[in-house]
Amino acid sequence: MCNLFSVTASQEEIRRFFGVVQDSTGNLQPQMGVFPDTMAPIVRNTPAGRELATVRWGLPSSSQALFEAATRRADRLRAKGQDPDFKELLRMEPDGGTTNVRNIKSKHWTRWFGVENRCLVPFNSFCEPDQASGSKENTWFALGEDRPLAFFAGIWVPAWESVRKIKEGLVTCDLFGFHTCDANDEVKAIHPKAMPVILTKPEELELWMTAPAAEALTLRRPLPNGSLKIVARGSKYDGIAA
Repeated sequence: MCNLFSVTASQEEIRRFFGVVQDSTGNLQPQMGVFPDTMAPIVRNTPAGRELATVRWGLPSSSQALFEAATRRADRLRAKGQDPDFKELLRMEPDGGTTNVRNIKSKHWTRWFGVENRCLVPFNSFCEPDQASGSKENTWFALGEDRPLAFFAGIWVPAWESVRKIKEGLVTCDLFGFHTCDANDEVKAIHPKAMPVILTKPEELELWMTAPAAEALTLRRPLPNGSLKIVARGSKYDGIAA
């Protein structure tokens, strides 16, 4: 599971790489560390063409997960002698979002596999905790020391109403996440479970954004072994010492 990445490429480079015709990001600044439930750029399809937009990271969690969380909260309140309104408790259950999509057979995810909900998430490096050694040290991967631009295969959901944080209350915002797959050898040596689905070639980007779902999902595979390099260790921010 990838819960940290960087995007340091310029707006112009991202726009040029994939023929973006709209840019609603304003003055997009380099992000040495993008964390869950923060804003990051994506490229998405719109009726007017490809758009570069900033969207909140973390797709809606499943209704089952939220129901279980609300049930636990209700049980704690009852143990304190309170009688909660469960329907309201469920409506206001905080959902920090789900960053990665792995189970593509889940009906929770398949409703968003159409072209209108697919996106590309630009990145220059991504981080996995070192679980293989047990150290949990942040380990940053990129396609090379110069950290060339690449894209995660993502999906996005428009205008989703939820409670992201209790202090915010109900909010309505666009959300995104990206697919993961089995790890290749470089990532597996650090994080055996999974790695992000990474697209590097123009034809892959076009396929992801335009093909029927069954064809697009064939791109959910690890990069070939030898494609990634470890470029930093220890820090929460790529390029900044721990």
